[in-house]
Amino acid sequence: MIVGAGATGLAAAWALARRGRNVTVLESDHRVGGNLRTERDGEWQIEHGPNTVIMKPPLYALLEELDLLDEAQPANAIANKRYVVMAGQPVALPMKPIEALTSPLIGWRGWSRLAREPFIGRSSAVEETLAAFVERRLGPRILARMVDPFVSGVYAGDPSRLSVQAAMPRLAAIEREHRSLIVGGLKRLRQSRRDPAGVPAEWRGKLVSFPQGLQHLAERLVQRIAAQPTAAIHTGCSVQGVRREGEQWVVMDDQGREWRAGTLVLAVPAPVAARLLAPTDSALAEPLAAIAYPPVNAIALGFREQDIAHPLDGFGVLIPRSEGRRTLGALFSSTLFPHRVPTGHKLLNVFIGGRQDPDAADGDDAAQISQVKDDLGDLLGIHGEPVWQRVTRWPQAIPQYELGHLRRIEALDVALQGHPGLHLAGNWRGGIAVGDCLENGRRLGERLLSEA
Repeated sequence: MIVGAGATGLAAAWALARRGRNVTVLESDHRVGGNLRTERDGEWQIEHGPNTVIMKPPLYALLEELDLLDEAQPANAIANKRYVVMAGQPVALPMKPIEALTSPLIGWRGWSRLAREPFIGRSSAVEETLAAFVERRLGPRILARMVDPFVSGVYAGDPSRLSVQAAMPRLAAIEREHRSLIVGGLKRLRQSRRDPAGVPAEWRGKLVSFPQGLQHLAERLVQRIAAQPTAAIHTGCSVQGVRREGEQWVVMDDQGREWRAGTLVLAVPAPVAARLLAPTDSALAEPLAAIAYPPVNAIALGFREQDIAHPLDGFGVLIPRSEGRRTLGALFSSTLFPHRVPTGHKLLNVFIGGRQDPDAADGDDAAQISQVKDDLGDLLGIHGEPVWQRVTRWPQAIPQYELGHLRRIEALDVALQGHPGLHLAGNWRGGIAVGDCLENGRRLGERLLSEA
C-alpha cells in the first residue's frame, strides 16, 4: 500500500504494478500528481508547480515505458540562456568561455579568486554550509552573484543554512575526489562526453515538458497503473492515522475505512509523515518534523506583448538577495514552450517567499501581484497591467536540506529498522527535483519487488 500519489508514490506504484504485484495507492486530493499541476484556461496554460524536467537516463527509460517519448516537448533552445540581476539590470549568465572572461558577474576580482581555486586544499569539516563551501573555494563574488540567486530560485533556500553534502552532494564529491572543483568539473565533463549515458544525443540534458503540461506525465502513470488488474488508485482519501497490528500495517482514512497491508509506503511530505507516525514512534516523527518547509507563492502574470520591453529571450531571471527585492525570480514561460498563451501575449511565472524571506509570501493576491510587479517592472520594462493572472500558494513548498539533514535521515533509517514493512519516501530525501522523485520512487518499488 502506498500513501501519496505524487511523483515518488506513482513511480513506486508503477514499478510494482507493471510486474503484476498487488498495489493500492491512497491520495488525499481529488487529483493525482502532487506538485505536478497544470491549469488550462482558454489559451493560457500554466504550471502551478515544477515547469520542466531534465532528460536523464532514468526519465528517458520511464518515458519509453509509458509510450510518452513521442509526446515529450523540448524547451526552446534559447532556454539555455539565463539572467541574473546585477545593479538593477538583468545580466545574461556566460554560456561560453569567452563570455565568462568578460562577464561583469565575475569581473577581474572574481577571476583572480577563481585562479586560486585549484590550489585550495580540501576541507576537513564533516559537514559545511553551501555558503561556506562556495566562499572558501570560489570566493564571495561567485556566492553572492551566482550561487545565492540559484539557491533562492531552485530551492527557495538559504545557502548559509543548506548543507552542501546533503543539498549538492556532487559538489562535495568533486572536492573529495579531485580536490579542485575546476579540475574535477572538467574531468567529469570529458567523461560525460565519452559516455552516451543511455540517452540519445538529441535529448541528452534537455529541459522537457508536454503540450498538455507536466501533469500529463502523472496522468499517464495513473492510466497505466490503473490498467493493471492487481492495482488500484483511490483519490479523495485522506489518511488520518496508521498503526501496526501483528504482521500488517493498518491505515485509517477520513471516511472511517481501514486499509491493511504487509508493506506500507508513506510517499508524503515530511510534516505529514511526522504527524502520522508520531503515535507509533517519536524516533520516526522527530527527524521528519525537523525538516523546514518555507512558504513560496507562484504568481503567473500574462501581459500583452507590447507591454514588456524585455525580449524574454531565455529561461528566466534570478534576483540575488543583495538587490533588495523580495521576488526570487521569474520564468519566461511563454518563451519556453509554444501554445501557452494567446497570440500577441507573454507569460511570466514569478516566485516569492522562501527561506530567506518567508514573510514575503504573506498578503492577499492583490498585494502579492503588486509586489512582484514592483520588483520586476524596471528589470523587464513592464509598463502595462496584466491581462491574466493566477496566484498559487504553497505554504510548505520545498524541503530544506539544511545542516544536520544527513544525520536526521540516518537517525530515521535506524528507527525504521524497528518497523518492518514501513518505508518512507519523498522529495525530502534523495533530491527535490521531479526527476529525482521519479527515480527514487522507481528504485523503492524495485527494492520492494526484490524483498517480496
